[in-house]
Amino acid sequence: MTEGVFGRHSGHEQVVYCQDEASGLKAIIGIYSTALGPALGGTRFYPYATEDEALDDVLALSKGMAYKNALAGLDLGGGKAVILGDPATLKSEALLRAYGRFVDSLGGRYFTACDMGTYVQDMDLVARETRYVTGRSPENGGAGDSSVLTAFGVFQGMRASADHAWGTPELAGRRVGVAGVGKVGHILVDHLVEAGAQVVVTDVSAVAVERVRAAHPGVEVVSDVDAMIGTELDVFAPCARGGVLTDETVAALRARIVCGAANNQLAHPGVDKLLDDRGILFAPDYLVNAGGVIQVDDERHGFDFARAQRKTAAIFETTKSVYALAAAEGVPPAAAADRLAERRMADVGRLRSILTV
Repeated sequence: MTEGVFGRHSGHEQVVYCQDEASGLKAIIGIYSTALGPALGGTRFYPYATEDEALDDVLALSKGMAYKNALAGLDLGGGKAVILGDPATLKSEALLRAYGRFVDSLGGRYFTACDMGTYVQDMDLVARETRYVTGRSPENGGAGDSSVLTAFGVFQGMRASADHAWGTPELAGRRVGVAGVGKVGHILVDHLVEAGAQVVVTDVSAVAVERVRAAHPGVEVVSDVDAMIGTELDVFAPCARGGVLTDETVAALRARIVCGAANNQLAHPGVDKLLDDRGILFAPDYLVNAGGVIQVDDERHGFDFARAQRKTAAIFETTKSVYALAAAEGVPPAAAADRLAERRMADVGRLRSILTV
């Protein structure tokens, strides 16, 4: 690497490299903050082109988790992990259990869960080596797939965004483009179709697209994300990998609202102002996609779906609060969300310095 971690990404408390040659495990765990509690964030299993790319991803994602957990009102810090490699060929019991041993070595500073490329059955294997894991299967005492509440939270954020933009939270008749119809995206489509929206989808996986079309034959399909960005939409919902909102895509985007499940949608911090200048309302991703982390946090306390769903439904009001602060302080919604999260991390995190006996 040409630059050290400290130079490129200040603010992180800890970065851990994990390797087990026998199983092929190469992983990086990033802990951004434990100001509010143990760092919680999922494990992404992805064939990164370089270790630099993996490091950049885990550092950005772990910071995003700290802000997400703070804004969701959870007593959790922010962390994330990435496993380097193709899960279709590399994933094994030995690799996942080796990874679990590394998680356990952190002594509870980091709790892991599912993310892109990992599933509840994988967390069950990780949990055989550590208790610092959530998102396990119901038969093993867990809450199951967190995609359900992630999608529900994005839907609530989208309703709040519609209310801010058009004076009503109803999405009936609105044209919504969902880019990425995998674990979360296809459930979001279910909500949108039920709400009466006109849905357009795209995905790199033909299988994923066909699953959606089988369930909802009236859904429109476009070839790729670029085609979707050039399509007339009311709402654009990025639900795959991050970085989709660049200077170029924002200039080409034909939507009033951006609200999706993907993490780190802004390619760089200045993109939020570009969106604001064009009159495009941006629902900060870590705000609206917090349903999954709300679910896995609830699992740590004895999972109750109805309770977790009620907490996730509060994303509607939190989104409205972010828009209100943005208007009051004359900043884009992403900056307003950051300020709310940072205030909670500072104000509540300070209390942990009070000595108790």
